[in-house]
Amino acid sequence: MAELESILLKLLVPDNTVIQQATVELKEAFKHPAVIPSLMSILSTSQNPQVRQYAAVLLRRRVTKQWTKLPPENHQMLKQGLLQVLTQESVPLVRHSVGQVVSMIAKHELPAGQWPELLLFLQEYVRSQEAANREMGMFVLSSVTESVGEQLRPHFPSLLSLFSTTLEDQGSQVVPFYTIKALMNLIEYVGTDEIALTRPLIPKVVNVINALLFTDEDRACEAMEIFDELIESEVSIVTPHLIPLVEFSLKLAMNNTYSDNTRIKALHFICWLARIKPKALIKNNLLVPTLAVVFPIMAAPPSEEALDEEEDDQLEDGAEASKPCAVASQVLDILALHLPPETLIHPLMQFIQPALASRNPYERKAALIALAVIAEGCADFLRNRYLDATLQTICTGLQDTNHIVQNAALFALGQYSEHLQSVCYSYSKTGYTRPRYAIRLYLPFQPEISTYSTQILPLLFSHLGYSTSNNKDQSSSTTRTYYALETFCENLGQGIIPYLPALMDKLMSVLSSSQNNHLKELAISALGAAANAAKENIIPYFSSIVELIKVIVAKLLTYLTNPGTTEGNLLQVQAIDTLGVLARTVGPETFLPLADECIHLGLKLLEEDRDPDLRRCTFGLFASVSTILKTGISKFLPDIMKYMIDSLQSTEGIVTHYATDDDPSFLLEDEDLDDHIDDDDDDDDDITGYSVENSYLEEKEDTCNALGEVAESAGAEFLPYLDEASKEVLKLVQFPHTGVRKGAVTAMGQFCCVLHKALEETGAEDKMPLNRLLTATVAIYVTVITKDKDRSVVMATLQALNEMLKAIGVVVVSGEGHLEGIIAAIRAIFMQQTGCQENADDEDEDDDQQAEFDAMLIEYAGDALPALATAIGGQRFAPYFAGFLPFLLKRTKRSASTSDKSFAIGTISEVVLALEGATVPFIQHLYPVFFGALKDSDDEVRSNATYGLGLLAMNGGDIMLPHYPELLDALFSLMMVGNPNPRLTDNVCGAVCRMIMANRSAIPLDKVFPMLVQCLPLKEDFEENSTVYSCVIELFSDQHPQVMCNLAQLLGVFARVLPSPDLQQEVRVGLVTMIKTVNQQFPKDFEGVLQSLPMEHAQILLAASQS
Repeated sequence: MAELESILLKLLVPDNTVIQQATVELKEAFKHPAVIPSLMSILSTSQNPQVRQYAAVLLRRRVTKQWTKLPPENHQMLKQGLLQVLTQESVPLVRHSVGQVVSMIAKHELPAGQWPELLLFLQEYVRSQEAANREMGMFVLSSVTESVGEQLRPHFPSLLSLFSTTLEDQGSQVVPFYTIKALMNLIEYVGTDEIALTRPLIPKVVNVINALLFTDEDRACEAMEIFDELIESEVSIVTPHLIPLVEFSLKLAMNNTYSDNTRIKALHFICWLARIKPKALIKNNLLVPTLAVVFPIMAAPPSEEALDEEEDDQLEDGAEASKPCAVASQVLDILALHLPPETLIHPLMQFIQPALASRNPYERKAALIALAVIAEGCADFLRNRYLDATLQTICTGLQDTNHIVQNAALFALGQYSEHLQSVCYSYSKTGYTRPRYAIRLYLPFQPEISTYSTQILPLLFSHLGYSTSNNKDQSSSTTRTYYALETFCENLGQGIIPYLPALMDKLMSVLSSSQNNHLKELAISALGAAANAAKENIIPYFSSIVELIKVIVAKLLTYLTNPGTTEGNLLQVQAIDTLGVLARTVGPETFLPLADECIHLGLKLLEEDRDPDLRRCTFGLFASVSTILKTGISKFLPDIMKYMIDSLQSTEGIVTHYATDDDPSFLLEDEDLDDHIDDDDDDDDDITGYSVENSYLEEKEDTCNALGEVAESAGAEFLPYLDEASKEVLKLVQFPHTGVRKGAVTAMGQFCCVLHKALEETGAEDKMPLNRLLTATVAIYVTVITKDKDRSVVMATLQALNEMLKAIGVVVVSGEGHLEGIIAAIRAIFMQQTGCQENADDEDEDDDQQAEFDAMLIEYAGDALPALATAIGGQRFAPYFAGFLPFLLKRTKRSASTSDKSFAIGTISEVVLALEGATVPFIQHLYPVFFGALKDSDDEVRSNATYGLGLLAMNGGDIMLPHYPELLDALFSLMMVGNPNPRLTDNVCGAVCRMIMANRSAIPLDKVFPMLVQCLPLKEDFEENSTVYSCVIELFSDQHPQVMCNLAQLLGVFARVLPSPDLQQEVRVGLVTMIKTVNQQFPKDFEGVLQSLPMEHAQILLAASQS
C-alpha cells in the first residue's frame, strides 16, 4: 500500500481527469485489508498537511462504519498511533480531524471500558504543567464529549470539578475555550444531581468569553453557543445568573465594534430568554434596559455597502435575520408574543414616540418597525387602546419624504392588516359562528378599522401608481406596497366596493401591459385578495381576469414542455392560486362552466412537472373547485388522489447534514468508496440530521389541507379513498414541520366528519369504520394536545376536535377512554402542564396579566367545554364542569384582563346553555359573578354577562325568581347610559325574553314589553332573533294584551327583518305564520298597518300574508 500516499497526492492536482482516476484507484485501495495501517502511516509521516487531512477523514469514515469488523491488531495500532499523532500534529485542521477519529473510537470503546489509555492520556495532559499539553488534552476531551457525552455521566462530578479549574487557566486561553466546548457537549445530559455543580461555572464561562473577545472574537462567538444550549436544555442552570447574563449580552449587542455575528449571538440569547422566562425580565427590572439596547440597534443606520440589504433584512417578516437590526426586531417581536401587552407597550412607547418626531429617518423607521412587529403579539391591546393613534402614525409614515420610512410604514400597515383586522377575538356570538365565547374568527373588516379606508387606500394607490409607472421591479417599495395593499384589502369586505373600479384598473393594467414578471406576480396576488373581499362584486371583471390567467398558464405549459425558459414560474404559480380564490368568491353559477376545465388543467400540470410549488397551488385549485362541483368531483378523484397520495408519501427535498464541514467534498459524495460495507453496519455517525426544503414542506401541508376539503366536498364519493388517505395523513401527525402537523390533524378531523355524515345519510348500520377512525384520531389528538411542543399545532388540534364534537356529537367520546382523555388534556392546558407549555414562565404564578399568545391557547381549550357539554348532555357534563369552574372563575376577577373576563364569562355562559336543568347547583356561584360583570367598563364583558344572566334565568327555575327585580333594573339601566352598544342592547333583549319565557308572571310586562319592542329589530347579534321572536310568537299565541297593544309596531319590525339574510329560516317561518294569523283574525288592523308603512315594507307584509 506504499502507493496510497501518491493516490492522495493526485487528488490535490487541479485536474478533473486526474482526480477521477485517483478516485477509482482509491476505491480499489479500500478493498485491501492493509488500507487502515497505510492511512495511519500516512497520518504519522506525510509531510503534506492536506494529505494528512485526507487520511484522517478516510480513517474516520472507516472507523465510524466498520470499527467492530476491523482486526484486533488494527484496533490497538489505531488507539496508540492516534494519541501519538495528536501530540505531534501542528496543523489545527488536521489535529481537529484526528480528534474526531479519536472521538469515534471512544464512542465504541469507552462504554465497554476498552480504552483506559485514553483516560490516562486525558488525565495526564489536562493537568500537565505545560500549557501546550493542557491545550491538547482539553481539545481531545472536548472531541470525546461530543460523541460519548451520555456514557461519561458517572464521571460528571469529577469532570465538572476539573472544568472549574480549567476555566480559570491563566497560562492559556485555548484551555478555557475547549473547556466551554466540552461543557456545552455535556449540558443536555446534566441531571438534577449535577445542576448545583454546574451553576458556579457560568460566571467563569462569561469571564472566558470576555477575555476571548479581546484576542479571538471568532472563538468567543463560538463559545457563546453554550448559552443557547443552556437555555434549550437546562434553563435552571442559568436562572440564578440571569441578571449578569442579560447585562453581558446587552453590552455585547450594543457595541458596534464587534462583528455582526457576535452581536447577533448576544441578541439570540435575549430572544431565547424572552421565550422561556419572559416574566423574569420583568421581575428583575430588565425589560427597560433591554428596550434601551434593542431600539437603538433597530435605529442604527447601516453601512453604505449594506444599505439595501439591511433594509430588506429588517423588514423581511419571518426571514432568517443576518443583521443586528433585524435580530433586534425579532427580540421585540418575541417580547410582544410572550409578555402581557400592557407591560411591554407602555415602556416601549417611551422610545417610539420621540423617534417618530426625530429628524433622523432611521429613527422614524425604527419606530414604525417596532409598531409593526408587536402587532401579532399585542393585537387585542393595540386594537382596543392604540388603534387610532397607530394608524394615524402609519398614514403619516406613508407620506414621509424618505423612502426608507415609507417602506417601514408599508410593512407596518401590512402587519396591522394581517393581525389586527383579519383575525380578531370575538367573545360574543357573530353571524358566522356559534358560540359567543372566545374563538379565533375570520371576520370581515372590523367597523372601527374600516373607517380608515378613506385615508389609507388613496395613499396605497398613490404608492402603487408610482411603483407601476416607474416599473421598479427591484425596488423593495414595490413589494411592500403590494404586501400592504393585499393584506389591507383582503379583509375589507364590502368596504372595498367603492374602490374596486380604481383598484382593478391599476391591477389589470399591470397584468395586461407590464413586461415585468415580478410586478405581474404581485398584481395577480393582490387581485386575489381583492376578489376575496369583494366576493360576487368581482364578477364584472371575472371574464377578463380568467382570460389573463389563461395566457399566463399557457406560458407555463410552454415552459414545462420546453425546459430552459424558467423565468416567470412564480407568476404562473400565483395565477393558479388566484384562480382558486375566484372559484371560492364568484359563486357556483359563475364559475361552474370553468370547473371541469380547471381540473383538467391541474392534472395536465401535475403530469408535466414535479415542482413542489406548482403541485401545492394545483392541489389548492382542486380544493377550491371541489367546493363548486361537490360530488361532481368524484369523476376526477382517481387521478387527483394518485397525485395527492404521492405528495404525502414523497421524500423529495430531504437534505442530509454531515458532522463535519471540513471534509473534502469528493470524499463525502463518492459513495462508491463504501460500496463494500454491509448494509447492517452501524448507523452513519457522520450524519447529524436531515432537513427538508421549505417548498416541499409547504407542499405536504397544503396537500393535507386540500385533501380534507376535497373529502368534505365529495362526501360519500370520497369513501373509497378514505382508508388510504387517513393512513398516510396519520403518519404526518408526528412530522417535524409544524405546518404539516397542523394540516394533518385538521384533515383527520375532516375525514371523521365526512365518514360520519356519509353513514348517517345512507343509514348504514355498521359503524365500525367510523369507530376505528375515531379511535385513532381521538388518541392522536390527546397525544398532540398534551405532548406537542408547538402551540399552533395544539390549537389546530383543539379546533379540529371542536368541529368533530359539533358535527358528530357524542359518538366522538363514546370510545373507551375518549372522554376521560379529552377532559384530562383540556385540564392539562388550564394547569399549564402540556408539552407546549413546559417552558411556561413560573414567575408570579398568581399574576393576572398574561401574554395574548398564552391566553389564546387557554381560549382554544375553553372552546371545547361547551362543545363537550352539548355532545354528552348537561347532566353528564356537570361533574366535569365543576372541576373546570375554578379555573374559569379565576379569570373573571376584577383585576383580570378584559379579554380574560370576556372569554371566561362567555365560555361559562355557553356551558350553561348546554347544561339546561343541571345549571341549578351552579347558580349560587355564577349569578354574583355575572351580575357584577354588568358594571364592567367593557361592552363585550357586559354583553356576555347579560347573555349569561338570561341563560341562568332560562335554566334556573324558581331559584332565580328572587333575582328578577334587580336583574330587570340592571339590564334596562345598561341601555339608559349614553349611546348604548348595539350588541349589548340586543343581548339585553335576548335576556329579557328568556326571563319572560321562563317565568312570565314574574315580569311586569306592561312596562317591560313596550321597551323591548322599541329596541327591535336587533342591530348586530342576529342569533338572538330566535329567542326574541320566539318570545313574541309565544305571547301572541296566548293573545297577551301587550302583544295586541304593540301589534302595529311589531308588524313594522317584521317587515324590516323578513328580507334579512341574517334571519334564521325557522324564525322566518314563525313570523310569516304570525303575519297570516293577524291578517286572518284582524284584517282591518292589518290593512291599517299596511297603509301606515312605507310601500316596500307594506309589500313585504302583504306578500308574507298571502304566501
